[in-house]
Amino acid sequence: MTRVLLVPGRNEPLPEHWQEWLRGRNPEHRWVRHARRGRYVAEDRLAALTAALGETAEPTVLVAHSAGCLTVALWARGGPGPVRGALLVAPPDIAEPWTDGESSTPALPDDPLPFPSILAASRSDLMMAYERAAHYAGRWDAELVDLGDAGHVTTADGYGPWPLAEDLIARLTAS
Repeated sequence: MTRVLLVPGRNEPLPEHWQEWLRGRNPEHRWVRHARRGRYVAEDRLAALTAALGETAEPTVLVAHSAGCLTVALWARGGPGPVRGALLVAPPDIAEPWTDGESSTPALPDDPLPFPSILAASRSDLMMAYERAAHYAGRWDAELVDLGDAGHVTTADGYGPWPLAEDLIARLTAS
């Protein structure tokens, strides 16, 4: 069996968010929780992901949204560990207001990810242009999925129930 860890963005998702929808459809999915709502402190996020991955040696698929994609890409520099794949949805070009004011936000890594991945990107995402997302998909050796006009793939953009996410996760667990 493969477990699924949900890696949230800068904030915890709203109850109507697609990641919460996934969790509701499969209670076995687990959250990677972070302590500082609204701020991105890489060390804290990496520690939370490492702790969640360390709970079991079971093969894992990471399902990240927004800033969670940065966390996954940074964590992956250390090797695949138990991670068998990652669904990376709407990675952002992170700017300084997302930090705690004391630490800087690291740049998105350009290194290939050591596990299969799918990067799902929107052509109307204000957080990252589609062309930039395509660049990172290429650098990370990730399959690029064009979501069309999907905004930042949030609740406000209409992404509560999102069956495509389940399909993409199934592709990663099968590989």
